[in-house]
Amino acid sequence: MSQYLAVLKAKDNRTEEVESVLRTPDATTLVIDLDGSLVQTDMLYESFFATLANGFGHYLSMLLALRRGKAHLKAYLADAGPLDCELLPYNDAVLEFARIAKAEGRSVYLATASDQRHADAIAEHLGIFDGVFASDGATNLAGEAKARRLVGAFGEAGFDYIGNSNADIAVWAHARKAYVVGATPSLLRKTASLGGTAELIHAPRASLGTWVKALRVHQYVKNTLVFVPLLTAHAFAPHFALNAALAFIAFSLCASSVYLLNDLVDLDADRRHPTKRKRPLASGAIPLAHAAFAIPLLFFLAFSFASLVSLKFAGTLAAYFALTLAYSLSLKRKLLVDVVVLAMLYTTRVIAGAVALPVVPSEWLLAFSMLVFTCLALIKRYVELALRIDKRLPDPSNRNYRLFDLPIVGALAAASCVNAVTVFALYVSSSAVQNIYRYPQALWLICPILLYWLGRAVILAHRRAIDDDPIVFALRDRNSYLCGGLMILIVLCAI
Repeated sequence: MSQYLAVLKAKDNRTEEVESVLRTPDATTLVIDLDGSLVQTDMLYESFFATLANGFGHYLSMLLALRRGKAHLKAYLADAGPLDCELLPYNDAVLEFARIAKAEGRSVYLATASDQRHADAIAEHLGIFDGVFASDGATNLAGEAKARRLVGAFGEAGFDYIGNSNADIAVWAHARKAYVVGATPSLLRKTASLGGTAELIHAPRASLGTWVKALRVHQYVKNTLVFVPLLTAHAFAPHFALNAALAFIAFSLCASSVYLLNDLVDLDADRRHPTKRKRPLASGAIPLAHAAFAIPLLFFLAFSFASLVSLKFAGTLAAYFALTLAYSLSLKRKLLVDVVVLAMLYTTRVIAGAVALPVVPSEWLLAFSMLVFTCLALIKRYVELALRIDKRLPDPSNRNYRLFDLPIVGALAAASCVNAVTVFALYVSSSAVQNIYRYPQALWLICPILLYWLGRAVILAHRRAIDDDPIVFALRDRNSYLCGGLMILIVLCAI
């Protein structure tokens, strides 16, 4: 036993709580719940979001399956979207607990409300379970139904049970001992009121920092594009600034809701990625149910702020959300369409900033924005492909690109860079500039700076010196701050 406890402690300090329950050998059967206990996720949510991109016919089939009961829905989703059990985020403390119990000669069973196919696949992958109890398409094995099944198999108080939620209280009431995974104080009180003994097993909890990472707060810098029309139209009145600030908040909240949805849809692909597998949802740091609840909440808050600006702005935000939703569910898997849509999403922020003021956005500004953001989107794809080549990974499963496309993607990024500078130069030489700037000739100085910044980004991507997102790289790059500061100074001087 001591050698297993040593292994348990060596994993990390988080498993300290389970030491007290493993001091003496025990022959009692150990039964382990799956969702939220053995794995830091929920198989129903996993299979739902894994199949979300299957199209309208699939959505209709889900509704028909749900009409026949929750167990039937789980069976349908298990059939529609098989999951890779090896990639699931397992709770190390529970898994080690099960392995120690197995090594002591105890029988270990998996009992879950998830579908039988998922449960069997996980049991086969881990190789430590003597049997599996799961939902079968007709019976949803949760709460009282699970309790009856286990009592029928092992007798009253003939098993110990590891669970994590209120639904498990009915099972703990018939167990010899309750092991509660990552419980809230309320759940612990309810478990203690059953009269038996209970022990706490650690489960990681999402901190504020984890949510900040999941909501991609660092990406909010992209939403500063709503301030661009404020500068180019020289609309510096306080009420214009207030509208732009509200637009920024609305876009940030809306973007976070989409980031969560995108991560839910991309769970499998992210877990296969060398860096994205550490994202909060892919790693299990944030429960999928919490993220699913946060999406409509953020969406509601976003449109609450948007309505304070104007109905037209709210309509623009709705168009942005619809396009982003189409991108997450389908368009990002289409060759080059994903790049064009990303550029459109960036440009939509500029348009929304103009609508918020309101002013009419310049055609030059929109053309320039499309080319600049096409360049940045292509750099992002270039970096992703280069990383896969360097790590000797296969072609991406959630993008319609091949590893040998790398030179073409780089060439397109360079072409977009040069064309963006060309459009800016044509704008500076146009009659439109003469009417709104006192010293329009000064704007020519922006061209070499812009060419340097974009060209340097393309070269650094080729050198593998840029992260998977050029915007994130720019936030940490001193030269980018210098270029941005110089361009703003030049604009102010030209005014």
